[in-house]
Amino acid sequence: MKEIKEFYNSNKYRIKKRLNDFKKLEEKKYYYEMLFCLLTPQSNAKKCWGAVEELKKLNKFNTNNVSNILKSRTRFHNNKTRYIIEAENKFKIIKERLNDENKIELRNFIAKNVKGYGLKEAGHFLRNIGKSENKIAILDRHILRNLKELKVINEEKIKGEKHYLEIEQKFLNFSKDIKIPIDELDLLFWS
Repeated sequence: MKEIKEFYNSNKYRIKKRLNDFKKLEEKKYYYEMLFCLLTPQSNAKKCWGAVEELKKLNKFNTNNVSNILKSRTRFHNNKTRYIIEAENKFKIIKERLNDENKIELRNFIAKNVKGYGLKEAGHFLRNIGKSENKIAILDRHILRNLKELKVINEEKIKGEKHYLEIEQKFLNFSKDIKIPIDELDLLFWS
């Protein structure tokens, strides 16, 4: 625990700056963050962002042009192509809800309404646009590994939505116990 606190204290400025950058993101860029979070599962983040940069250049999305961009940059490009085309239609209803007070309900709504998103991806999207407000977790393998090493959880595998929510609550409690906000702790574990 002492190591975490020391590492946090030496990286606090960078972590807070990064989270502040997320909060400053212009609304017109939210859509591209939504696409980025659709692409990242089991794929290289830098290549996924490169794909988003190419998608930005398209006038209109269709199966062929989106698939051609994704096939060399992300795994499961056929599924993700469908998700991106569907997301274009869903973004309007998502955008209308982004200022909802209850971040857990908002995350759950996004997870249910954006094909290709689960709780993790919806949380990732909200964090990346500065809307998570230390209320939700992004439980990816890096976070799970750290939580297991710290004996917050017993295993690194998530067995479903209910189990995700249980682990999320343990992570939130741990965050409060060590007095490091969960959004900051997430980035600390990543660094």
